[in-house]
Amino acid sequence: MPGQAGKTVIVTGANAGIGFETALAFFEKGAHVVLACRDLKKAEEATNSINKSGGTGLLEAAALDLADLASVTQFAEQFIKRHRQLHILVNNAGVMIPPASKTKDGFELQFGVNFIGHYALTGRLYPLLQATAGARVVTVSSMAYVRGKIDFDNLRSERDYDAMREYGQSKLADIMLALELHRRISAHQDGVLSVAAQPGANKTELSRYMSESDYNAAVDRIGTLMDPWQGALPSLYAATAGDVKGGDFYSPDADGGYRGYPARFELLPHALDESVARRLWELAERTTGVTFP
Repeated sequence: MPGQAGKTVIVTGANAGIGFETALAFFEKGAHVVLACRDLKKAEEATNSINKSGGTGLLEAAALDLADLASVTQFAEQFIKRHRQLHILVNNAGVMIPPASKTKDGFELQFGVNFIGHYALTGRLYPLLQATAGARVVTVSSMAYVRGKIDFDNLRSERDYDAMREYGQSKLADIMLALELHRRISAHQDGVLSVAAQPGANKTELSRYMSESDYNAAVDRIGTLMDPWQGALPSLYAATAGDVKGGDFYSPDADGGYRGYPARFELLPHALDESVARRLWELAERTTGVTFP
C-alpha cells in the first residue's frame, strides 16, 4: 500500500471490524482519516485505540447515522465546512440480518442503511470528490449479492420480511450503486473512480444478530473465517492501488471469494443489469432529493 500522506479519507462504520482495520491502515500510511460512525463515543474510542498504533496520520471522529437522511446531510455539511478535499470515501458501514425494522425515512433497515444512506452520503460529498484530483469512492458489498434480487415492491417491507433475503438485496444494491456511479461519471467525463469491493468471510460484529446455531452452520458451510485486517484488504486495494479502474470489483481471490487476498473479480450477470441499476438510482434520487454527478 503506497503512502497516503496529504490525503483525506472517510471510512463509514470505522469503529469496529473491517472499518476499523481500514481506518487503521490509512492512518499508518499517513492519511487524515475521518471515522464516520453512528455512535460518536465508539468512534472516539476507536480513534484513541488507533492513535496507539504509532501511525503518522491524523484522526477525526464524527457522528453519522446512515439510517437517518437528516444525519447524513448534517455530516456532509460539517465535513465540507472543515475540509477542502476528499480523496477517498469508503462506504463500509453495514447492518446484517437484524430483526425487522426500518430507517427513520421508512425503508427496510438493511436496504436503507447499506444502500440509501450511502447513496445520499456519496451524493452530498460528490462536489468535493469531483474537486479532488484522483478521488475514489469504494462501496463495500458482500458475497451475499449472489443471492440478491431487487424487489421494488417490498423495499419498505410492504409485504413481508426475510432477514437474509433483504441483506442480499442490499448488498446487490451496493454493487449497482458503484457501477451506475461509474457509468454516470464516465458520461460526465469526471475524474472520480467508483469501484466495489467485498471482504469475504470474516470474524466481525456483523454477525451479532445470528444465533449460535446459525453462526456455526454458516461456518460449516463457508469454512474458516478470516481476521478483519485481511477482510479490509480488498477495500484498501480498491482505494489505493495504481491499476484500479472505474467499475472494477475486488474480492478475496480464493474459495469463491470467501478467503484470500485482493483480486479483480468478475461479477455475475444479474449485478450488471443496467436497467435495474438505473431504476434503483432514480428511486434513490427521488427518495433523498440528492442528484449527482
